[in-house]
Parts: sequence; C-alpha cells; structure tokens
Amino acid sequence: MTKVIELTEENFDDLVINSKLPVLVDFWAAWCGPCRMINPLIDELSIKYDGKLVVGKVNVDEQQKLVAKYGARTVPTVYFVKNGAPQEKFTGSESRDNYIEVIEELIGMKS
Repeated sequence: MTKVIELTEENFDDLVINSKLPVLVDFWAAWCGPCRMINPLIDELSIKYDGKLVVGKVNVDEQQKLVAKYGARTVPTVYFVKNGAPQEKFTGSESRDNYIEVIEELIGMKS
C-alpha cells in the first residue's frame, strides 16, 4: 500500500520544511500524461524507503500558492528536500535509477 502523503498549503511546512527526514515532493496534475507514467514509481519509492524518506504529492491545480513559491511551472516537477531546503530537482520524467541515486545520497546510504 502506498505511503504517499497529499501535500497542501496547510500541511506543507510541517510535513516538508520541518521534516526530520528527507522529502520527495512530486508536483503533479491529473491531466498530465508523464505524471501518470511516474506515479507507480513514486508509489514504489514511498514503500521502499518508508521510515527513511517522506514522499508527498502536490496537486498543481489545487495548490497554486505552492506552485508559485517553488516555481513548479512544468509537471511533473519533483523536488528532493532535506533540512527544509531543496537539494535536487527533476523536471519531466527521469529514470528509476536516477531517483534511487538521489534518494540514497539524501538518506545517507551512499557515500
């Protein structure tokens, strides 16, 4: 079962900025084909790294202030956040290996 959290303006600071764990933030839209393509990967990562990584989604149609604040003009845009600050950003589709490489670096599984 997926561990993906729905992120909103109301919970973003608590769940992302103040998180003790690194966070993957997926800016997505229901009408976005590439977003639907990476959705199974996002779900898989949320399960694989449960307890080591927070995985959340921001619906760009519903959370315009977050879109503006983070400049997520293209979907999908995925930010990797650690200690409240973006560390890496993917725009469009990226390979599973690229996701894993960034995540494992963020959570300290890679030197």
